[in-house]
Amino acid sequence: MRRRLWLSWSSGKDSAWALHALRRQAEYEVAGLLTTINAAASRVAMHAVRETLLERQAEAAGLPLIKVHIPSPCPNEAYEAAMADAMARAKREKVAAVAFGDLFLEDVRRYREEKLAPTGIKPVFPIWGLETKALAREMVGAGLRAHITCVDPKQLDATFAGRTFDSSFLDDLPESVDPCGEKGEFHSFAWSGPMFAKPIPVTPGEIVERDGFVVADLKLARRGGTAHGLAGQAGE
Repeated sequence: MRRRLWLSWSSGKDSAWALHALRRQAEYEVAGLLTTINAAASRVAMHAVRETLLERQAEAAGLPLIKVHIPSPCPNEAYEAAMADAMARAKREKVAAVAFGDLFLEDVRRYREEKLAPTGIKPVFPIWGLETKALAREMVGAGLRAHITCVDPKQLDATFAGRTFDSSFLDDLPESVDPCGEKGEFHSFAWSGPMFAKPIPVTPGEIVERDGFVVADLKLARRGGTAHGLAGQAGE
C-alpha cells in the first residue's frame, strides 16, 4: 500500500515536474498540493500567481489544495508557525511525507530536513540532483509549458518577465542564469504538461516592478482564448 504524500506546490514548472516524477513511482500516493498564499494579495507567495489560477491548476492536476495563508511581509517565525500548523494537519490526515521540487541548493534542502525532523514526516526530493540544462530541455520536450511570472532583475533582464518557458526562452537565457531558475533568477506558472488533464487557459497581463522584482500578472483567458494560442510570444 502506497503512503500518502503532500507535494509542496509553488505553481511553477519544477513543482509540476516533481508531480510528474512522483506519479511514475510506486512508493507514495500524491494526496494534495501544499501552497503558501500571501493572505493580503490572495496570490502564491514569491510567484505572485493569483489564487484563482492556483485553483485551476489543482483542478487540472486532479488534486486537493492545502492552502497555508501567511502575512506580507512575512517574518520567518510567522512562516514557520504556519507551516507547523500545516504539518500538524498532515499528521492528522495520515500524511507520511512532503515532497519538494528542489534541485541543488544544499542549504534549502537542509532547512527543510531540519524543520521536518521533529514531526516524523519524511522530506522527499523527487527531482534532486538532476542536471538542470538537460532537465529544462526534457520538460519542454515533454510538453510542459509555463509563463515566467517573476524575474529578479539583478540576475536576469526584466524583458524575460511574461515570456513562455519553451525552447526559445532557454535559447535566449544568458549563461550565468540557471535554466531552471534554481538560484531565484525567475519564477513561473505551469499551465500545460503531462501532469495536467487539460491546459489552464491564461493570458499575460500587466508587467510591474514590485519589491525589487519584475512581476508579470497572469489572468484567465477570456472565453474562446486558450493558453496554447499564447505560447512562444516574446515579451509576454
